[in-house]
Amino acid sequence: MNLLDVESLEVFLGPEGSETRVLRDISFSIQKGETLGIVGESGCGKSMTALAISGLLPEPHRLVGSISFNGQRIEEASLDAMRPYRGKKIAMIFQEPMTALNPVLTVGFQIAEMLVVHEGQEANEAYQNAIELLARVGISDPAQRAKAYPHELSGGMRQRVMIAIAMACRPDLLIADEPTTALDVSVQAQILDLMLQLQKDYGTALMFISHNFGVISEMADRVMVMYAGKIVEQGLTAEVLQNPQHPYTRGLMRALPDVSKRVSELNVIKGQVPSLSRLPKGCSFAPRCTEKTEKCLQIEPILKPVLSSSSTRVACIHA
Repeated sequence: MNLLDVESLEVFLGPEGSETRVLRDISFSIQKGETLGIVGESGCGKSMTALAISGLLPEPHRLVGSISFNGQRIEEASLDAMRPYRGKKIAMIFQEPMTALNPVLTVGFQIAEMLVVHEGQEANEAYQNAIELLARVGISDPAQRAKAYPHELSGGMRQRVMIAIAMACRPDLLIADEPTTALDVSVQAQILDLMLQLQKDYGTALMFISHNFGVISEMADRVMVMYAGKIVEQGLTAEVLQNPQHPYTRGLMRALPDVSKRVSELNVIKGQVPSLSRLPKGCSFAPRCTEKTEKCLQIEPILKPVLSSSSTRVACIHA
């Protein structure tokens, strides 16, 4: 049995009568201990997928489809019903820790709070365990740092605190929403190595969200490429990277800079992601695609296997 199963998920945001469909027919699964990478430009639906799984969608919203965690349906669970899952079984690392951490509480208290609420530990015991968690994520002088407020820590240290909070209860699934975007390259590498080590130690499944194929190639067993609220390609990371089938996937990979070559300008995908409230007819990527035909402007492609020998599925009529 898969740890997480998402079937035909669609999410609508806004009041009835003027709602916008922000996710379209999303289906995927994650096995225990596996890493699924989700990649795409800003606004493609990566974070919205994470919020739907965590039960944190903004109101008003309407959700269609199913989300099953360890065989239990959770897509319509109330706040009270989600409490045993969120934080304990499904944890999330947000992109910007300064907005996710409480600015008026010490980081030690915020980590300890997880252990008090979800593990039933006494306050003193939880605080000592919080200090151990800070040490576990590589923060020096953890007893002193536990007394610090978020603004007193560097960006890399705040992200380590977020990881300590997320891993406090050893969740079955960790959702990391672009956790290294705001950090410099050397700190990024440290955070990614830390997450991989903690995943190995705890056996946690990881859903890693990024806009960077370079990071995904290092982190993920399987990859899911999203565009305009829809999956356009998914499969084993090695297969997708070696033989990308969708023009959007190829465009993202061409946009990666090659340090071995000097170029006057980087490759880009021209144009912008379309507004989800005004999607074009046919393939939503067609207006930006250099390989489009007239048929692409008329027919919306469905996600389907491309080769019997491959796990890759692609939403492109030319794949």
